[in-house]
Amino acid sequence: MKITDLLKLDTIIINLQSVTKQAVIDELSGKLAEADRLNDVDGFKAAILKREEQSTTGIGEGIAIPHAKTNAVKIPAICFGKSVSGVDYESLDGQPAHLFFMIAASEGANADHLETLSRLSSLLMDDKFRARLISASSGEEVLEIINQKEMEAYEEESEEQQSSNGASSNDKGGKILAVTACPTGIAHTYMAADALKAKAKEMGIDFKVETNGSTGIKNGLTAAEIEEADAIIVAADKQVEMDRFNGKHVIIVPVAQGIRKTEELLTRAVNQDAPVYKGTGNYKNDEGDSAKGGLGIYKHLMNGVSNMLPFVVGGGILIALSFFFGIEAADPANPDYNPIAKALSDIGGGNGAFFLLVPVLAGFIASSIADRPGFAPGMVGGLLAAQANAGFLGGLIAGFLAGYVVLLLRKLFSKLPQTLDGIKPVLLYPVFGMLITGFIMIFLVNEPVTAINTGLTNWLQGLSGTNAIFLGLILGGMMAVDMGGPLNKAAFTFGIAAIEASSFGPHAAVMAGGMVPPLGIALATTFFKSKFSEMERKSGFTNYFMGASFITEGAIPFAAADPLRVIVSSVIGSATAGALSMAFSVTLPAPHGGIFVIPLVNHPFRYLLAILIGALITALILGFWKKKQK
Repeated sequence: MKITDLLKLDTIIINLQSVTKQAVIDELSGKLAEADRLNDVDGFKAAILKREEQSTTGIGEGIAIPHAKTNAVKIPAICFGKSVSGVDYESLDGQPAHLFFMIAASEGANADHLETLSRLSSLLMDDKFRARLISASSGEEVLEIINQKEMEAYEEESEEQQSSNGASSNDKGGKILAVTACPTGIAHTYMAADALKAKAKEMGIDFKVETNGSTGIKNGLTAAEIEEADAIIVAADKQVEMDRFNGKHVIIVPVAQGIRKTEELLTRAVNQDAPVYKGTGNYKNDEGDSAKGGLGIYKHLMNGVSNMLPFVVGGGILIALSFFFGIEAADPANPDYNPIAKALSDIGGGNGAFFLLVPVLAGFIASSIADRPGFAPGMVGGLLAAQANAGFLGGLIAGFLAGYVVLLLRKLFSKLPQTLDGIKPVLLYPVFGMLITGFIMIFLVNEPVTAINTGLTNWLQGLSGTNAIFLGLILGGMMAVDMGGPLNKAAFTFGIAAIEASSFGPHAAVMAGGMVPPLGIALATTFFKSKFSEMERKSGFTNYFMGASFITEGAIPFAAADPLRVIVSSVIGSATAGALSMAFSVTLPAPHGGIFVIPLVNHPFRYLLAILIGALITALILGFWKKKQK
């Protein structure tokens, strides 16, 4: 499949009108929607923005490749846009972006589609190709340039395959290996691989790179190659298999550095300027973050929470839908019994999605700590916690316990003969990991944690008056302090725990607090226009939609530009909304969804009023506090 099978005239904008990053995303997404390539334009934009939060897709050299893989895509496609004047896209090199390729990949995209999208990323590493695209004056010319470049690339690939699979001459001695991977596995994975490969060829380094992309692992590194290698570069923003590099010099960096700092990374690798990877999980990468098995507790917790979230959202909304038939309609003994309500409750509730929350949380925390061997002991520990009614706290303990138990087992079993390495992951780690984790959970953890969990449940259900309002104020304010950071996630996790304990008030306060910052900023940019630049006013308008969808992160660009005024205003407004939500006795059985799940709350008008008051307070404080733009 060719790139031009996905990029058509109706998805080309030869003169972009946008002048901000958000506006570019809106304009390109709108073009895809207009060409009938999307099922849900808002869902697609949310996926694009989520990818941007992980790292900017403005890769430098005047290029930005916003991309997402989501079921909001109807037909896999590419949208091209060109801006002669350039747009500040927060690119890695700090320079304006002129060429934009928005990649829309569907969840069910086949391998041919994903390979084609990845090939585009590779072609863009050629500066002459980029220059021709910038000078193109029509959509037809853009397609012709891409077709010609793709033909040249096919010929080069054929020549490389006839040589040593991309390996270059061995002028400098030794062999350097690399692994590249990004969260979506579409663009950065292959751009980093091609950039490293090209620079290695230029430097005369014997080099091979493995890509961990959407279509799986390509050009995989063999045990023999790893054994012979002088050093390995891991340029990745997601988990890759690390144990195979035990005893080798390993450089671990974000995938963006594989694009921007190729010569530096290769020089370091040649000089073996990197720690020796021990495979114990205590390795730290060059950015100072803990790698797998390190002490990055927040990172491990977020790995569990992010993988648990689909069960929370899906299960919670299904349970909430069952309430439409009556609060007790899922109970066969109740006169209001309805079989559809029972089915919805069973699928989403304690026999379905919600039953899996704690095991999934524990399993992915453990796998973040100890990689794949930690997953099974973590799941079993979480299951035991769920069966004992130890709740989220039990799941957290089970996840961290299982992860560090497996790390300890790795250290102990490292003294065994090398001939037994093959049975460690399939026999020793799972058997002893489950055994030790299970015994500790059953005999030491579950009983006291269950007592704590029962006490928390009783406390939540007994909250009323001033205590409930104060809790709502704290939870709402926490959602706005760091807008998606640790405090925000802590409040969100507490709200989910409250839902699991059948207390639906706290999470209503959490969602209200999370919706207020972007809504308040949107109102401020609308009613206090003189206090904001034209770029901020345009970005502010999109915050209406982000706030309504419970995406607090929409406020982050404003907080980054003016942290004191924006954060203080947001915290005050969010805390007010959370307190009012609890004061109005609002309950919310769904854990996410913004205005789309407000029909499921018990007092929808009161809830809307609480959110609106909080947003107005934020808007007024920010509007009066900010200085006029010159």
